[in-house]
Parts: sequence; C-alpha cells; structure tokens
Amino acid sequence: MGEADVAGQPSSDGDHGEAAGGGAGVRGAADAPRREPRGAFLRTLRDLAIIVVIALALSTLLRTFVVRTFSIPSGSMEQTLQVGDRVLVNRMQPNPFGLSRGDVVVFRDPGGWLSTPPGASQGWSLGRGVQDALTFVGLGDSDSQQYLIKRVIGVEGDHVVCSRVGGTITVNDVELDESAYVNPGNASCARTFDVTVPADSIWVMGDNRGNSRDSSAHTSDPGHGTVPVDDVVGRAFVVSWPASRWQGLDAHPEVFADVPDRSDLYEDE
Repeated sequence: MGEADVAGQPSSDGDHGEAAGGGAGVRGAADAPRREPRGAFLRTLRDLAIIVVIALALSTLLRTFVVRTFSIPSGSMEQTLQVGDRVLVNRMQPNPFGLSRGDVVVFRDPGGWLSTPPGASQGWSLGRGVQDALTFVGLGDSDSQQYLIKRVIGVEGDHVVCSRVGGTITVNDVELDESAYVNPGNASCARTFDVTVPADSIWVMGDNRGNSRDSSAHTSDPGHGTVPVDDVVGRAFVVSWPASRWQGLDAHPEVFADVPDRSDLYEDE
C-alpha cells in the first residue's frame, strides 16, 4: 500500500505537471497566431515606408537634375505642340551640353512675358491638391504658370533680323527656310526686329508666329527680348502625353545648317 502511495505520488505529480505544461502549451499556441500576423503587418508597413521614402528621394533627384514634365497651356507652339500636350524636359541642358538653334526649350518668365504675376495664388481645391501631390512625387505636370516654351532661333553672338512683317528671318545674314516647323498659314515674321544676342542668352520664338508672345514681342524690354540661359529649365525632347501624340521633338538642324557661328565674338570677354 505504501508502494502504491509512493508509486502513485509521482504519477499524480506527473499528471499535474503535464496538465500545467499542457495548459501553458495551449495558451502559447493560441497566442502565437495573434502575435505573428501583427509582426508581419508591422514589417510590411516598415518595408512600404522604406520603398516610399526611396521612391520620393529618387523622384526628387530626377525632377531636380534629370527630367521634368510640363503641360502646354497655349497654342503658341502649334502645330509642333498642341494645348494639353505634356512634354518631358531634359534638365541636363543647357548644361553641360549647351543649347543649339532649333532646340525647343522651357524657361522661366524673364519678367513680364506672362499675364499672371509671379506668386499669384489660384486658391486651393481638392483637384489642385491632388495635382500638387502628383507633381511632388513626379507623376503630375509641373505648374506651367510661370514657364514658357519656345524654339531657339539665335544663340549668343547671333545677329537675328526680320526686316519686314510677312518676310523671312535671317541669322548672321543667312535667310532661314522655317517651313519645317512654322505653323502653316503663318509667316516667319509677325514683327520686325534687329537684335544681336548677348553672351549667355538666347533668342526664342513660337512656331505659331501669329499667336506667340516671344522674343520678338519684347524688343523694348531691358534684355531686348533675349532670354538669359540661366532662366532656361531645360530642353523639351518628347511629347509624352496623350499617347496618340507621342513623338520626339525635332530641332530641325537642317534649317540652321548654313548659319555661321558668331559666339567667338565673346571669347575674349
């Protein structure tokens, strides 16, 4: 009987220990599934946050140094560009590669070219907020309110002349045939002018000459209509939207092939 008691005690303790251990095991098994999804969810959030931060950083770098999107708000560059087109702009130009005659460029308003004054507010709206957010991450258009897009006709040192309305433009005494890009029905010259482009500047005109407030419309300004290269954001190189309009933007170098270079006028300055 003592043996039974002695033998039974360990058995009883073992049963209790097993029950206690089993109970703890059941609770642990029940707790684990609750902790694991929560941990996996937090890891997923962390990974997503890292991806978003990296994407924003890359987008900012691209928009700042490489490429930027602009929308076309007016018809001054028709038929090359239509209202509502979106263009990609290479921000690596004008530096380090420089600009050439015929390039289509986006530049900041040199002062008084646009009707909307700098800093004018359009007010806030949901649509505006969404657009600003998309622009910030590089998926929307840059605000074109204080930017213009035109074609480079003259670079530093060039003597650009239109002697009569309805006539043709000469650059360094070479007459240009601009039929490749000037909007059909428009003459090359909508206004007369006679300008020598100063150093570090360009002379720009819209392809829709009859509807473009370009360099030729600002010859009475302090810069005589020229645009400082420092105001150039970059060279537009492709129409990216709408899809039906996708195309590269041709500089038409053949138009300027016979124009001699006069930038050496400034080499000693």
